[in-house]
Amino acid sequence: MVKAIVGANWGDEGKGKITDLLAETSDVVIRFQGGANAGHTIINDYGRFALHILPSGIFYPHVTNIIGNGVALDAAKLVKELGDITAQGVPQPNLIISERCQLLLPYHILQDTYEEERLAGQAFGSTKSGIAPFYSDKYAKIGVQVCDLFDEPRLRQKLTHALEIKNVLFEHLYHKPALRTEELLSELLAARELIRPYVGDAVGFVHNALKENKTILLEGQLGAMKDPDLGIVPMTTSSHTLAGFGCVGAAVPPTAMEEVICVTKAYSSCVGSQTEPFVSEVTGEAGDELRRRGGDKGEFGATTGRPRRVGWFDCVATKYGCMVQGATNVALTCLDVLGYLDEIPVCVGYEIDGKVTDVFPTTPKLVKAKPVFELLPGWKCDIRGETDYAKLPREARNYVDFLERHIGHPIGIVSTGPRRTDNAMRK
Repeated sequence: MVKAIVGANWGDEGKGKITDLLAETSDVVIRFQGGANAGHTIINDYGRFALHILPSGIFYPHVTNIIGNGVALDAAKLVKELGDITAQGVPQPNLIISERCQLLLPYHILQDTYEEERLAGQAFGSTKSGIAPFYSDKYAKIGVQVCDLFDEPRLRQKLTHALEIKNVLFEHLYHKPALRTEELLSELLAARELIRPYVGDAVGFVHNALKENKTILLEGQLGAMKDPDLGIVPMTTSSHTLAGFGCVGAAVPPTAMEEVICVTKAYSSCVGSQTEPFVSEVTGEAGDELRRRGGDKGEFGATTGRPRRVGWFDCVATKYGCMVQGATNVALTCLDVLGYLDEIPVCVGYEIDGKVTDVFPTTPKLVKAKPVFELLPGWKCDIRGETDYAKLPREARNYVDFLERHIGHPIGIVSTGPRRTDNAMRK
């Protein structure tokens, strides 16, 4: 059985916590897209962790964790992350790096940084982690796979070819120093030895696990609004954030996927450029207060530390996100955060050119959208850590019922805090 855990919105929905929760009864956890440009925050018995590239099943010794072929692998960050978690007492995880995975290289990070500098005020708000140049190279067929590390002549040839292109950009567009093949080759060969123990045939492993009826979790990065096809173009990431891409990025057949758990917050948050349309955004003192109370330690990016933009729950965007993800179930996180409010606004429609719609539009129309809010009564008490859904205040349960009706998908998990155990299961 394959279950995908993906985001309904802009990312930062709490997918890491839900993956960590469900990994307890799973055999395999696979990261299937993205790179180290976003973080999954997890709090468990070992402590507090912000994972960037490791799958969120690494805290269970019985789980095999896989970095799938769809991931942008930053080997240096992976090795550092492994060292960081084991230093906090986490046992050495069972990890397989797909030999078909492609490497995020130093020149990808440089190109990303240089391009954001060049764009200046029109920049996309990149984390400067090299993600866009990486995926550009992958589809331009000049990427380097992990398996290439073990064939030195092939690796040198690939790097030489890639640098012929990169150095033209670096020297003549960005006016930066050229890179040298031999220096880069030496760096990659050193990285090869650090990841060598983990490299393997992930594709074969996954298909054998399916034959043995193992439970496999696919862990996505970011959310539906950041998909380069179906998201808010061009303010997206560069890999597909949808559950359907798990069949490619994790090498599982479409016929094996049985569940799609779509994660969404009880309010909205977004990291990225201030020019990105974010219809339900709340600013000023109200926004500052929601940001301060949000998440585990406030709404700040787990990778960049940047303050997230915050807003009220957006039913239009979330209904669309759950639809394109193919949600079979929804996990609602951070419900406890809203306990300070007398009334809670919920965005139930967009006004565009004088007409109200609940259909999520393409970007040219989205930039003109104004939110249509309904006010719901708050519960004005602390529900953090409550695990019995029936014991939640009536107003909190009514809020969940209201969201469920408007997004059109069943909400099965209600998260009431940042810890692994802070969940109320909803029948």
